[in-house]
Amino acid sequence: MKILTDILSSINDDTLVDDVVRGLYWTAVTSSSCGLSSTMFRDCAHDHSDDVEPVVLIGQPAADIARFSLSPDIGMASLGLAAINSLIPIDLSQCVEINAGKIIMDKGRGKNISIIGHFPFVDDLKDVAKNLWVIEKWQRPGDYPAEDASKYLPDSDVIAISSTTLINHTLEDLLPLCPTSSFTMLLGPTTPMTPVVFDHGIDMISGSLVIDKQLALTCIKQGANFRQLKRSGAIRLLSLQKS
Repeated sequence: MKILTDILSSINDDTLVDDVVRGLYWTAVTSSSCGLSSTMFRDCAHDHSDDVEPVVLIGQPAADIARFSLSPDIGMASLGLAAINSLIPIDLSQCVEINAGKIIMDKGRGKNISIIGHFPFVDDLKDVAKNLWVIEKWQRPGDYPAEDASKYLPDSDVIAISSTTLINHTLEDLLPLCPTSSFTMLLGPTTPMTPVVFDHGIDMISGSLVIDKQLALTCIKQGANFRQLKRSGAIRLLSLQKS
């Protein structure tokens, strides 16, 4: 989990957590800003013992909650990523506001494309890619199982990896499979928008910035998915490329 420990080491902010919202699809932590991550509970352990003390989050240093990202419990790791994203200062002067799907389409025209995670734009890529391999643990028709990553990533020219791989700690197994000649992206609202990730073989990151905290929290509380959250106007989509 070197990439996570490097991100954590880069954080120098002692702001306290002032709110936490765990919705059906998204988790939000507010401290210096409002950070998002995918709400993930699959494959995580549940402790049903009666003597477990509840985790106190509000009023704690967000940097301490951010360290939950290292937890083997996926639910806790999800919370930790949201805390990380609440502490990262995004340099807007270096970002562009563009949809990740368009970037992949432009970069991958006539080439081999691998997508880790089934994103809404994958159907659009079928018309432009030489080969398109969508690798997904929870497969839909036409997707390939997670274990096929070792088969397809080495032959890929463009690779887009869901940032939920930071939550389930599979990213560092995937990156060594990516050719150095490939264009490799990390994408999704869970993505930490920090150039630290560029030290780990990633060429571009695409994530989100919450621009209306209260609206975002209200939407998340009501179970909004990503498209609904985006349409609400609560977030902006941002991309940052390695210089």
